[in-house]
Amino acid sequence: MQTMEIKKYRDETWDFRTANTKQYTHCFHSYPAMMIPQVAGRILDEFGKGAKLLFDPYCGTGTSLVEANLRGIDAVGTDINPLARLIAKVKTTIIPVELLEGYIKDFESFMFSILLGKNEVKPTIPNFKNIDYWFKEDTKYYLAIIKEYIEKKIDDEDVQDFFKVAFSETVRDVSLTRNSEFKLYRMTERQIEKFNPDVFSVMLTKLTRNKRGMAEYIHLKNNDAKSNIYDFNTVYEVPEDILPPESVDIIVTSPPYGDSRTTVAYGQFSRLSSQWLGFEELNEVDKKCMGGIRRKVFRKFGFEPLDEILSLIAETDDNRVYDVVSFYIDYEKSINNVAKLVKKGGIVAYVVGNRRVKGFEIPNDEITREFFERNGFIHIKTVIREIPNKRMPKRNSPSNMVGKTDVTMRYEYVVILERTK
Repeated sequence: MQTMEIKKYRDETWDFRTANTKQYTHCFHSYPAMMIPQVAGRILDEFGKGAKLLFDPYCGTGTSLVEANLRGIDAVGTDINPLARLIAKVKTTIIPVELLEGYIKDFESFMFSILLGKNEVKPTIPNFKNIDYWFKEDTKYYLAIIKEYIEKKIDDEDVQDFFKVAFSETVRDVSLTRNSEFKLYRMTERQIEKFNPDVFSVMLTKLTRNKRGMAEYIHLKNNDAKSNIYDFNTVYEVPEDILPPESVDIIVTSPPYGDSRTTVAYGQFSRLSSQWLGFEELNEVDKKCMGGIRRKVFRKFGFEPLDEILSLIAETDDNRVYDVVSFYIDYEKSINNVAKLVKKGGIVAYVVGNRRVKGFEIPNDEITREFFERNGFIHIKTVIREIPNKRMPKRNSPSNMVGKTDVTMRYEYVVILERTK
């Protein structure tokens, strides 16, 4: 497997254009910039044979964890977004379908008793900022009923979390956001006037879909592999009681491609659901992301492709470059911490996109390779795949000026490295 030859090539078989990316528990909840399961699965099939432990340092909703568990590999994931951790936990936790069916049937009966006026309830509606801006009165009322039902009528913790995941996506779908967007944009007044969602039906549809996904997952998973999800930040630490040095066989992950404020605002996407679910740390998510703390400093990294781009950005906008530098300071720290966890002979697979800032493309794949090579890894290959399905913005505003947009990214890069030292 070890080779000093650097390979980087386009391979259409990694595009998975017609693949069903919502199989089994992958169907549970939408999320921005998700790595599709086929990519994680192929990486594990090619490089994970014999692996006992997978780690995903930016696990999101747990795509790589699910794929690892299906192959009998234990997995550890961490993410700073509490909503993502909840979804990842539910996606990797076996819940008997018969148990789910009973709870869903009870919920359906309760729902009809409300709609038929046989059961009067007066739920407590949350009082978070801008709730009236994002939800109609009837919608708030029915969401509050569902929330209290989950908290008071469901006594099984795993089932309660299963319902919370369906509730989270229901919140997004019945809100006054334009749901084709991953950031929060309100519908037009004309759209709002016509928008009268059936909250109970949306929730029931999510529950039924997710129950089918769980049934598929149980059918496919014939092993005892488990996942554990944590909330430590690899930029700052990796607790040794969770992951000692040189304990991980393989890392499969898709890290952020840039700071949350100007790329994918994970906290903003999660905000409404998190407010309804009562996640108090919500406001810290985007700040805790790599580059979330803006450093007003310009520095170089000793890697010419990155340093040259930073100089060009600085010439164009001497303020914007601080966002980019801040991100790569954190990205380098994270990789340094993650690299220590991998066994000698272990594999790292980072699926990255090469974003554009001020019209300049930043070679994240080459930067990732360089940062790992400094930690005793050799590069095996980089596969270039087109992004046909990933939920990401197709255009952004490189100048932060209204009306001026640029293409973000069409391809992503599967960067594979092996630890040799």
